[in-house]
Amino acid sequence: MRTALEGARRGTPRPELLSQRHKPAALLKEIAHWLDEAKAEDLVTIDLAGKSSIGDFMVIASGRSDRHVGAIAEQIQKKLKARGLGRVRIEGLEACDWVLLDTGDIIVHVFRPEVREFYNLEKMWSADRPGEQTAH
Repeated sequence: MRTALEGARRGTPRPELLSQRHKPAALLKEIAHWLDEAKAEDLVTIDLAGKSSIGDFMVIASGRSDRHVGAIAEQIQKKLKARGLGRVRIEGLEACDWVLLDTGDIIVHVFRPEVREFYNLEKMWSADRPGEQTAH
């Protein structure tokens, strides 16, 4: 019988991680809670179903300064690793204007407010695809 460590060495996911991967809504709740604990501001969640195959959800939040953005991102990364999601891709920690954490199912963006306003991801990802209309 293999141990969890042997499975990890061979690239075989542990059973408890398989169940976590298939529950992005539960992970989304945890991420929102962790962002709140880290004092992130203006949290927005966007459901990507039908809009993109890059993930299930996008979370956008702001930090008050570059140091706050970096601290939020590092805290989220640490919590994800403790939850068994150690292979989270992270970009932007060098400058901390905008840090992206990609769990595979959920993409988390943490911005300084002025950078968030410039890129305006909420508007871009909330828009309908060309040819689609929302029901009124």
